[in-house]
Amino acid sequence: MQHKLAILVGGGPAPGINSVIGAATIRAKLQDIEVLGIRDGFEWIMKGDIDHVLPLRIEDVSRIHFRGGSYIGISRANPTAHAEHMENALLSLLRLGVTQLITIGGDDTAFSAMKLEEKAAGRLQVVHVPKTIDNDLDLPPHVDTFGFQTARHLGVDIVKNLMVDAKTTSRWYYVIAMGRKAGHLALGIGKAAGATITLIPEEFSHQKVRLKPFVDTLAGSVIKRMSYGRRDGVAIIAEGLVLKLDPQDLTLLDSVERDAHGHLRLDEVNIGELLKDHVRERLKALGMKTTIVAKNIGYELRCADPIPFDMEYTRDLGYCAAKHLFSGGNAVMVSIEGGHFVPVPFRKLLDPETGRTKVRMVDVHSTRYAIARRYMIRLRRDDFQDPHELAKLAATCKLAPEEFRREFEYLVEDEPPALVLEEGQDAEPSRTASASGGRARRPRRSAR
Repeated sequence: MQHKLAILVGGGPAPGINSVIGAATIRAKLQDIEVLGIRDGFEWIMKGDIDHVLPLRIEDVSRIHFRGGSYIGISRANPTAHAEHMENALLSLLRLGVTQLITIGGDDTAFSAMKLEEKAAGRLQVVHVPKTIDNDLDLPPHVDTFGFQTARHLGVDIVKNLMVDAKTTSRWYYVIAMGRKAGHLALGIGKAAGATITLIPEEFSHQKVRLKPFVDTLAGSVIKRMSYGRRDGVAIIAEGLVLKLDPQDLTLLDSVERDAHGHLRLDEVNIGELLKDHVRERLKALGMKTTIVAKNIGYELRCADPIPFDMEYTRDLGYCAAKHLFSGGNAVMVSIEGGHFVPVPFRKLLDPETGRTKVRMVDVHSTRYAIARRYMIRLRRDDFQDPHELAKLAATCKLAPEEFRREFEYLVEDEPPALVLEEGQDAEPSRTASASGGRARRPRRSAR
């Protein structure tokens, strides 16, 4: 049977999309297989429109791996929302003579690919290539989704410049980083750049959180930083904090537009401005004044040219996706783990509780996260145990030590256990062993 490969991209942009498209196309064309680029994801084919397609040739794609964006466009169109759309998407591909499909996208596109393959019932082979700068697809902890490292790299560059500006002008920046449900990008940028503090949704254990702990955590960071004689700082905040907020504190959520997958358009909820205003008021009530500037970063990162890591990684993924299909493979997400191709069956991507694709969250019990916390300037349990430190913090905002304790000590109730690195422990310690034990000493001051 004559094969015909189609490639489509769903979700939001991520550096490296073009590398996947190029590598998969070249692999197919060298086997004399026709390749079609489906423009704008599922948007047209789920309406039965087969005119928005682009034949792909080696000469078209041989150098697109250097560039960001998507050569064949992208959209968040969701064919799973209506049975008619799923039927149209399948019939459109069959009308085009497509026998194999590569989808490139995040968890929503993976779910669409999975449902399309089920609907096809053997008439269409489908593999999915995981893409998201949020780094939240269900891969092993050491395997990043493509685009994440480029987004982090460029995010660090932006934050580096903001840190210089903050110190020069004695102000704070609240930098909002993309990450709908998980805080990987915020933490990756914050830790690498040495930001003053990073806030991610995973550190708050309750399902819904009132605004006050967010505000007090940031205000406490300002106070502690000021007690060291510094009036500047940079906080990296994951946009996903919005989804943690108790509805009582964010009534505007009801009026925020949702995308085709039912997700809130988080860029319409200005969490940076919200936190800035409330932190400023909190500090004002304590007789303190500081300048805070909120800045969102994300769109600057999504269509950037990929760094070499992502260029190589995504070319490997594109090659493996095409070769796996031509070898009879089907219904898998492709990944590269430890330099080896690993196909992950679609059935393993589903969360049995939600019936949706699993989301990988930041492991707040890991050594990596524990170290990140120790470099942050934020209120800690030992600040309240050391009378001299407590007195200094209280004096900074003109409170008596016990008053300061009443105002802020509740913040350390969920502080992770102290980090212990035991001599001679295994190369891959258990989560429990790496996150518990005696207290690790820390410097009182930080250069950050």
